[in-house]
Amino acid sequence: MLELKEITKTFNIGTVNENNVLYNLNLTVNEGDFISIIGSNGAGKSTLLNVIAGVYPVDGGRMLIDGRDITKLPEYERAKFIGRVFQDPMMGTAPSMTIEENLSLAYCRNKRRGLKWGTKEELRKTFRQRLAELELGLEERVNSKVKLLSGGQRQAMTLLIATMVKPKLLLLDEHTAALDPTTVRLINDLTERIVLQKGITTLMVTHNMEHAIKMGNRLIMMDKGKIVLDINDSEKTSLTVDELVDMFKHVAHRKFDEDRIMLGQ
Repeated sequence: MLELKEITKTFNIGTVNENNVLYNLNLTVNEGDFISIIGSNGAGKSTLLNVIAGVYPVDGGRMLIDGRDITKLPEYERAKFIGRVFQDPMMGTAPSMTIEENLSLAYCRNKRRGLKWGTKEELRKTFRQRLAELELGLEERVNSKVKLLSGGQRQAMTLLIATMVKPKLLLLDEHTAALDPTTVRLINDLTERIVLQKGITTLMVTHNMEHAIKMGNRLIMMDKGKIVLDINDSEKTSLTVDELVDMFKHVAHRKFDEDRIMLGQ
């Protein structure tokens, strides 16, 4: 469904600050895959998602979705079929607009728009039903501005917005990193429920090894701009954090020393 072929991305080319973030990276993602991506700081995880989303143009290689070459497709065109959830929930919503208005915009994705009211009563019922499924009481606050919600409520809203119209691909960039442990569990459970129910192909960057092992059907570890481990569902079912660290040592020939990821914080 998604193919990355020898993708290379270098920042500040030709300067003393030149930084080769992705190096001849190859990745094939199958329809319905839910892939957790982990790696130390600077491994290229977030850059990989930004390259797929079209935020950064690549310096080399090709990207295909459903066989269509999107390598030179601009970000706004890719946004029609790629959903994103960021670490900062404000980046995926219009904070000064109401919950209902945000959902209405998400619902109109890829649809022709005219000069008429965007939200009808039937649509309002649909929004309330979707919000009720979050079990956060937001169905009773449809006229509240998003900026008034808690961090967890906003992130749940962002997930709902990104998947209101099923995207071909969902990109989650450390979307629980700014939340407290209780809210992290809530958002992770919600993520798995939405992704599995809708069968959405998903790439999730996380800093937590336990979450990476538990969530999804595939686990990828990156190091220095390359994929050094690609573990399938049957292999990671019984995998432990210690075993994952040992696997990294074996392929990278050095110790994994990112405390934030090791401690799951």
